Amino acid sequence: MKKSRIIISLVLILGLVQLFSSEFELHADETESKMVTFHSTYETGLQIKELPDPIPRFTFNSGLHFEYPDAVRGIYVTGHSAGGSRFEDLIEFINDTPLNSMVIDVKDDYGKITYKLPEDLYGHEFSESYIDDPRAMLERLEEEGIYPIARVVVFKDSELAKSKPEWSFLEDGEVWVNGRGEAFVNPFVQDVWEYNIDIAKHAVELGFQEIQLDYVRFPEGFETRDEMLDYTRGDYEDAGLDNVRERVTAVNEFVEYSYNELEPYGVDVSVDIFGYAATVEDAPGIGQNFLGISENVDVISSMIYPSHWTPYFGIDEPDREPYNVVNEYSQVENELLAELDDPPVSRPWLQDFTASWLYSSGNVFTYGPDEVTAQIQALYDNDIYEYLLWDPSNRYTRDANFDPR
Repeated sequence: MKKSRIIISLVLILGLVQLFSSEFELHADETESKMVTFHSTYETGLQIKELPDPIPRFTFNSGLHFEYPDAVRGIYVTGHSAGGSRFEDLIEFINDTPLNSMVIDVKDDYGKITYKLPEDLYGHEFSESYIDDPRAMLERLEEEGIYPIARVVVFKDSELAKSKPEWSFLEDGEVWVNGRGEAFVNPFVQDVWEYNIDIAKHAVELGFQEIQLDYVRFPEGFETRDEMLDYTRGDYEDAGLDNVRERVTAVNEFVEYSYNELEPYGVDVSVDIFGYAATVEDAPGIGQNFLGISENVDVISSMIYPSHWTPYFGIDEPDREPYNVVNEYSQVENELLAELDDPPVSRPWLQDFTASWLYSSGNVFTYGPDEVTAQIQALYDNDIYEYLLWDPSNRYTRDANFDPR
């Protein structure tokens, strides 16, 4: 776990130890109180100063116990899969392989929370019973020794955008949507930050061991519409930055805020990021800077699906060359992370799906055991031993070599 740059004064730490040492098993109906939203306790007027390491700190105990694996080798699981009959099949799949972890949707790509939140917690109206009993689900994973990671989709959020248009982007007075009908909320709005991190905290209280933040960015191609849409720049309005640096700064500061807010819980924080962000200084439209984000997370998860690359690495058909694409990318990322004094763990997302849309003329290149194994082998050949498999349907390849050491 990285050390926070700014540390709460020793007085505040000791006070929190005393407050929570007798009972820190927070119930769901308390999550909106200042006990849970630690950022509100920061505004007490107590002095904030640098303190030497190590310092005393309290720890949060959900009542569940998970060991961090030798290396996370995981799969993505939707709320529907986690709450349905497929969940047991996925557990069996993991137990029959060297895989050991699940990344489970807590807040999905549409802004839906995948289990019912307490009625007094903002976001209750966006929550669904895809997972009827998330605590029981986590207890089942504890029983099986499967490491649970909560995926929280942040700024792509059609539900919140429709509910709070002032927190979104407007076009002709209506919430703007992209070509797929998806709305985004505005990374400049700190109320959006707090909303998402409160959901993350609730997931930690249930027993998740890590928070993975996804869609930590502006909409794709935003550089072509940033002057056309109506939206607030909040505190960044007078920052004296150009449009690109405004976006990059907002994204970086959200990640830093998230890390500091979740640090008292003792969980890891990871961020998903476009693979191409490692190949440019700043991804201009979306506001992602690879090193800026990496400085404030425990884990960086680049999405490096071969099907999503252009011939950037000199590979004409990247989807057909999974080993070469991942090998080339891994070398770029390793060089970047070597620039940091305290780099995060690299845990890329790999492709376990067939990109049939690339082959309109037929002759579709199908992903199976060889293609999945090739990507994992390329990581291992570059001393990267953690990874996650992505298949939106959660139907994973069964016969790949998931640990080719």
